[in-house]
Amino acid sequence: MRQAWTRCKNRKKGTVVSFYFKCINCGSKYSIQEIIYTCKKCNDLLEVEPDIRELAKKIEDGYWKRRSISVWKYKEFLPVFDESKTVTLKEGGTNLYKCDNLAKKFKLKNFYVKNEGENPTGSFKDRGMTVGVTKALELNMKTVACASTGNTSASLAAYAAKAGLRCIVLIPSGKIALGKLAQAIIYGAEIMAVEGNFDAALELIVEASECFGLYLLNSINPFRIEGQKTAAFEVCDQLGWRPPDRVILPVGNAGNISAYWKGFKELQRFGIIENLPKMTGIQASGASPITEAIVAGSESIKPVKETETIATAIRIGNPVSWKKALRAIRESKGTAEAMTDSEIISAQKLLARREGIFVEPASAASIAGLRKLIEKGEIDRDETVVCVATGHGLKDPEIAIKARKRVVKVKLNLEAIRKAAKLRCSRVHT
Repeated sequence: MRQAWTRCKNRKKGTVVSFYFKCINCGSKYSIQEIIYTCKKCNDLLEVEPDIRELAKKIEDGYWKRRSISVWKYKEFLPVFDESKTVTLKEGGTNLYKCDNLAKKFKLKNFYVKNEGENPTGSFKDRGMTVGVTKALELNMKTVACASTGNTSASLAAYAAKAGLRCIVLIPSGKIALGKLAQAIIYGAEIMAVEGNFDAALELIVEASECFGLYLLNSINPFRIEGQKTAAFEVCDQLGWRPPDRVILPVGNAGNISAYWKGFKELQRFGIIENLPKMTGIQASGASPITEAIVAGSESIKPVKETETIATAIRIGNPVSWKKALRAIRESKGTAEAMTDSEIISAQKLLARREGIFVEPASAASIAGLRKLIEKGEIDRDETVVCVATGHGLKDPEIAIKARKRVVKVKLNLEAIRKAAKLRCSRVHT
């Protein structure tokens, strides 16, 4: 087992922390310096694990808590060995908005939205990419790659550009929002549209990474999850190191809900928080294998072959991290729901018009799920609830435009404006 450990000496003189990969199924351990994405024995997913005693010693003085909030505020918890290779665009530190208007509407005591659309490329993916691309440099990789419904490609392309790495992206033909595609193009990624859905594209890029030595940075890569878990750290940090009672997230490939749960559990393991929130996953009804498994009490999912939803970021029928997601939901005593497209669009409008926060449809799924669970009586009104908005509304503006109010054309005079807006003149004439 000693050979599976890699020691990190870069943080503080005289201190070291060891990390290794561990299979979530059979428990097999591997060196964290090995380029590997799944277990060699059972082919299941891997997680990064630290040496508990070493990390506890490293964080005991609490100095890290005094840093400015960002992904790298929590660098002691991240398996990066050479800080000179850190690739950052100042990701993390996104706002946790107290949404009193919606709290009043939903009759909730405390309701917050974690707006991950404030990250550099407009989505939560930047958290995983800052760590993943940094590891690519540490491992001396020259080309990074991913399959994507949009946000992953935009984020990876940006961080690859910053790092000076070649970036190859596979997208499902005709099934990616133009705002996201534009980002990947302008950052210089080599983009290939393939026939089939996201799941087919992912299967192909995994095979390509093995054949051609590409460094894969989909969420199957454990380092992606390491970066994304910092969002859970931030939520607790922003709430005065008190975890919320419930966290509601949109679920596509299921890496993010897994990452949040990993982050919360690590904070509890080191005595930084006492309680754990209920993890609640929200999917689109046209792509909801995890929700169906939760409802049915099943230990596995039934992949959805033909997925269809306007929420392109979660249009995934065979999520890679399904096992981690089921574990997160069940261990936390959470739940899952599936939302229709109309419910998602309604929630998108509601968040924008009540709180001034514009999110893409997939992000609005968390708000739609909250509303549905309240109506079903599954959420206590006294709970402190955090909904995660994973991407900015400008990622997918076509949907918002289609759902707009009619634009009224008027003549260039005050009378035309008065009639169109049904205004009363307040000017006092003397």
